Amino acid sequence: MRIAELTALLHLASPALPIGTFSYSQGLEAAIEAHIVTDADSARDWIASGLSDVLARAELPCLAHQMERWRTHDAARLADANGEFLASRESAELRRETEQMGWSLRQLCISLEWGDAPRRATLASITPLAQPTAFALAAYAHDAAIDATLAAYAFSWVENQVAAALKSVPLGQLAGQRIIVALRGPIDAAVTRALMIAPEQINTFAPQLGILSARHESQYSRLFRS
Repeated sequence: MRIAELTALLHLASPALPIGTFSYSQGLEAAIEAHIVTDADSARDWIASGLSDVLARAELPCLAHQMERWRTHDAARLADANGEFLASRESAELRRETEQMGWSLRQLCISLEWGDAPRRATLASITPLAQPTAFALAAYAHDAAIDATLAAYAFSWVENQVAAALKSVPLGQLAGQRIIVALRGPIDAAVTRALMIAPEQINTFAPQLGILSARHESQYSRLFRS
């Protein structure tokens, strides 16, 4: 991997990227409220399940296919696939989350002039915008490989889930690092699986996540927006 590609992906995966990732738990906080996640082991299992059963089946393959569409600049299919991804979100909270982060990442892409002008114009025309569509352009603009981009995206997701667990289970820092280390292999497996999924095979069948996320909308005490 070229140093420029690596540093670009580290930048895109960084929690310091100003798109608001830190304010979301993606259902984890509701799982804690429901006593599904109570300690480090159950937090690890919850995050691993989200990685293999949700991210690897939907978000990662969507990201991969959107990167290819940015390469060919298939504006119509980019918009259609973006709409399909938005429609697949399991709750209103999860949809608002991807729209807010997609909007924030679009502002970065346009302000920092990532990608050429025609592709930035296409990005600006897709409204509302899902995070994977915006992330795909940002990665494409930096000439990142698809598999490496998916790994960076998945690692960023895992890291954010662990950060949410540290605050809300709560867990200690060492427990959080153990979870990240334990999920290195599953991240590799999730990327490998995602690369094999055709557009018509993408699915987000996660009923428990949908129920918990819907409950979170009216949860009495919350640290996170999802």
